[in-house]
Amino acid sequence: MNIQPTGYDHPDAVALDRAVQAEYAERYGDDGDATPMDGKHFLPPQGVYLLAYDEAGRPVASGGWRRQDTNPEGYADGDAEIKRMYVVPEARGLGLARRILAALEDDARAAGRTRMVLETGTMQPEAIALYESSGYEPCAKFGYYRFSNLSRCYAKPLT
Repeated sequence: MNIQPTGYDHPDAVALDRAVQAEYAERYGDDGDATPMDGKHFLPPQGVYLLAYDEAGRPVASGGWRRQDTNPEGYADGDAEIKRMYVVPEARGLGLARRILAALEDDARAAGRTRMVLETGTMQPEAIALYESSGYEPCAKFGYYRFSNLSRCYAKPLT
């Protein structure tokens, strides 16, 4: 697998974003994740967006982090927020999500971020298991879905 930084607006990133949005819609019965997103949030040193490609050059996984600091949505100074972690169904079980997560943590740490945070949902038990087994712990809710009963927020120190 080849994991590389890619623009959030790259056609392969857009295709995987559509796929993850369709999965969110199926799991939660709505239109997907409505969190405001902007490609410039993932431009270094404010963040990074990664895509994983298989041996045939097909995009099979994605994930990014974007800088957050203290704001009314509950973030703290030094936060790096994970967004759009996704692995296509046919590539699940290969450790791609764990590899992307580690690469995101390393990149955020190198950019001076001190805490990695993420929001996921109760209908994504495999995501919750990944994050908990990677050292993430429940934290105070933040972000767009902070008032949703289906939302779960996690954090991990990067220092």
